[in-house]
Amino acid sequence: MRSTVSHLCIHSISSFDDRSSGELTYERFAGSASIGDSKLSRLSISPMSTSLTHIDESGHAHMVDVSDKAVSHRVAVATGRVYMQPETLALIRDGGHDKGDVLAVARIAGIQASKKCADLIPLCHPLALTSVAVEVQLNEQEDAIDIAATCRIDGKTGVEMEALTAVSVAALTIYDMCKAVDRGMEIGQVRLQKKSGGRSGEWVRP
Repeated sequence: MRSTVSHLCIHSISSFDDRSSGELTYERFAGSASIGDSKLSRLSISPMSTSLTHIDESGHAHMVDVSDKAVSHRVAVATGRVYMQPETLALIRDGGHDKGDVLAVARIAGIQASKKCADLIPLCHPLALTSVAVEVQLNEQEDAIDIAATCRIDGKTGVEMEALTAVSVAALTIYDMCKAVDRGMEIGQVRLQKKSGGRSGEWVRP
């Protein structure tokens, strides 16, 4: 089977090479992938909090106060998948879509969405992301498109929501561009794969 990968990154602080920095590729996210300076494949899973941090003592929703948190290097990786008819996948692969390059538009949409996360999720903090990488790959064995997003920041709160938002909007963009020929497409498996940094430390999906 032929596989096509499209990869686009933004870097506001430093550039990196996919291979040398251990930047996520979709094939490696579930295995021994490393992210930035953190070798997540070697990490133990940190215990989860037993309380909801966005609920105060009175039961009201509120934005978490991160004033006293230390700045740390934080990374989050999320993935997702869009299932479609084989003919739809072939149309995307062969560049025959009337709207243009579906994969390129989806990548850009994912990056844009990660930067708008606080506008979409009410209690998220506005963050100055230092890097966003969105990777989109044709999966011809599953008749699907695989999406992976990696977000980085040196800050006081994590970037899990930014990575998940990037994947979600990239998937929705693929649906929007292809719905005229395949309204039965399914978006699924949107999930956090790995995160590092902060008080809770490192977490890797089992």
